[in-house]
Amino acid sequence: MKRRLISAIGVAGMMISLAACGGDNGDGGGKAGADGYAGETLTVWVMDGSSPDQWQKDVAAAFEKKTKAKVKFQIQQWNGIQQKLTTALSEENPPDVFEIGNTQTPAYAKTGGLADLADLKNEIGAEWTASLNESSIFEGKQYAAPWYFANRVVLYNKKIWADAGIKDTPKTRDEFYADLKQIGEKTDAEPIYLPGQNWYHFVGLTIGEGVQLVKEQDGKYVSNLDDPKVAAAMETYKKFQALSKAPKDKDEATPQQGEVFGKGNVGAFIGMGWEAGIATKANPKIEKEIGYFTIPGATADKPEGVFLGGSNLAVAAGSKKQELAKEFLKIALSDQYEGELAKLNGVIPNKESLQSNLKGNVVAEAAAPAAAGGGTTPLIPEWAAVENAPNPVKTYMTAVLNGKSPSAAAKQVEDEFNKRLAQQQ
Repeated sequence: MKRRLISAIGVAGMMISLAACGGDNGDGGGKAGADGYAGETLTVWVMDGSSPDQWQKDVAAAFEKKTKAKVKFQIQQWNGIQQKLTTALSEENPPDVFEIGNTQTPAYAKTGGLADLADLKNEIGAEWTASLNESSIFEGKQYAAPWYFANRVVLYNKKIWADAGIKDTPKTRDEFYADLKQIGEKTDAEPIYLPGQNWYHFVGLTIGEGVQLVKEQDGKYVSNLDDPKVAAAMETYKKFQALSKAPKDKDEATPQQGEVFGKGNVGAFIGMGWEAGIATKANPKIEKEIGYFTIPGATADKPEGVFLGGSNLAVAAGSKKQELAKEFLKIALSDQYEGELAKLNGVIPNKESLQSNLKGNVVAEAAAPAAAGGGTTPLIPEWAAVENAPNPVKTYMTAVLNGKSPSAAAKQVEDEFNKRLAQQQ
């Protein structure tokens, strides 16, 4: 589920990745009349890896039973999807329903490509987790429905923690820091591998502080890196990064932090659950030593803020089958099939009440508690250009880690940050 935000051009200057889902049950009436929507076929675009074959089969059967119509799933690749979808939405016969990344949704909504789903939200979305649904809303209107999500956790080496005399996983940020210090003092291991530019974790820390990286000023968006709460998040990052030997000017993929962890001499790292696979590929013997826990927050009752990645489901504004598309969403986002997707893929469902479907999946069980307090990068179309290399947020982070004050580092990148936010979408 690793995605990266990119900007596109033209009728829908688009971005990237991730989202969520929800619903009640899959029962209910379709179109009036004995034959319902008999003879019609609904086209649904889903991304490669998002929906297991069994889920598609079960949803299609329930959809046909309810509506007498058929559904045609078409698997799409993430590479190049922005331009492909932008083009498709401008044509006469767009896909009726499609998956889009959560941070991508505002850009498509701004260009008029998405149908208003306020009635669907009123009917089936009362219990959608607010943090997961936030990306489906643009300018106060519901333009998509949350489908599935994932977020970062702590992956740790159980042997190293045991060698350091640590018997339980930490429940607060201070306990986490103390455990890592103990690893450094009592073992030869690097306590934590935290590169200076793991900026999605930094975004999570700002979410935990209750602050955004942009603010509105005189009718336009500008950098908010000089906010004291952003500085507080960066100071937390700096405190933990000081326990790491990782480079201050590289991100988690340079080198892949999973590969570093796989060498067996790192106590922990903060990443996505699938990064354990990178570690075990590098060193199969480490698999039995990998454990997971929720990133601890300032207090035991509230996990650390996290960046929520995932996907929404939307209906094309140009679809001629919008009512049938909504019938599909009522089924796909129902408790039955949302729960099935969570169980099969180990993703966080759109309702907290459905998290019971994650039982037994140790990664998902570690990720789920932080979802309700999670968030995203700013949900504005203007954000897309900010993430283009060289990302000014990364530049800011490295500057602070190299000794600049947060305010001076914010000032250093402010002009570039604001220039990008001012680009035409």
